[in-house]
Amino acid sequence: MKVVDLFCGCGGLSLGFQKGGFEIVAAYDNWDSALNVYKANFHHFAKKMDLSDCQNASDEISAYNPDMIIGGPPCQDFSSAGKRNEDNGRGDLTINFAEIISMVKPEWFVMENVSRITKTHKLVEAKQIFKQCGYGLSQYILDACYCGVPQKRKRFFLVGKLNEKDDFLESYFKKEMSTEPMTIRDYLGNSLGVDFYYRHPRSYVRRGIFSVDEPSPTIRGVNRPMPDGYQIHANDPVKSKEGVRPLTTIERSYIQTFPKDFKFFGNKTEMEQMIGNAVPVNLAKYVATIIYKYINNGM
Repeated sequence: MKVVDLFCGCGGLSLGFQKGGFEIVAAYDNWDSALNVYKANFHHFAKKMDLSDCQNASDEISAYNPDMIIGGPPCQDFSSAGKRNEDNGRGDLTINFAEIISMVKPEWFVMENVSRITKTHKLVEAKQIFKQCGYGLSQYILDACYCGVPQKRKRFFLVGKLNEKDDFLESYFKKEMSTEPMTIRDYLGNSLGVDFYYRHPRSYVRRGIFSVDEPSPTIRGVNRPMPDGYQIHANDPVKSKEGVRPLTTIERSYIQTFPKDFKFFGNKTEMEQMIGNAVPVNLAKYVATIIYKYINNGM
């Protein structure tokens, strides 16, 4: 099955679907730094493109005659880490994604985003576009720590298939999940060389120190050092800061389940942002796998 990835970033969604048995034939993004990293790690065609120009994008993508289009339109206008104004501009890219789907009309599409998108008018508008084109829709909010990722990270997935009934993947989303959350030690063993690490909290009313024997909190696009004056929080699993450090940029990519041979480069800010924005590879693989099973079970 031929797949095109829109808003590909550094490639978490592409790599997951590739590992799940799909053939990625092309990828597009408008962020130079992430696209350069993508090109260094994949052999298929990848190109810079303004995906808000839906007609131009659909004309080029149609030439591949894709069976599926996947993508995660930028979510900063929906995210709890952003200003939560869906009309700031980036929210429009969700509508652009829907419009490209309506023009190309692949048999399948997969759209990924933050869980808060379910509270937005943009999702309602996008789903109307999909329904008018004849797609059956199946959506689910997945917590990555139950899907092969050592990280608590809730993400929204909307899967569409032409001429299918709604909620067609409901049972597949549920039955493949782990019953226990995956911890960092489950996934990486003792390779980090620490039992506890610092992750900068959004507010000091929250704890900042975590154990590798629990899932990581959501990997964000910033990674700050532990302040000298950091006070042990009541919920920190330690009594002393001795030996506690933040995870490195590359260690954070492991929490996002990028393989150790995946090449990241650029300045630290760019790398932290592209890693934090990425879809965890194993979460993407999880979604790809359930679609693959659905297809092989005769739909």
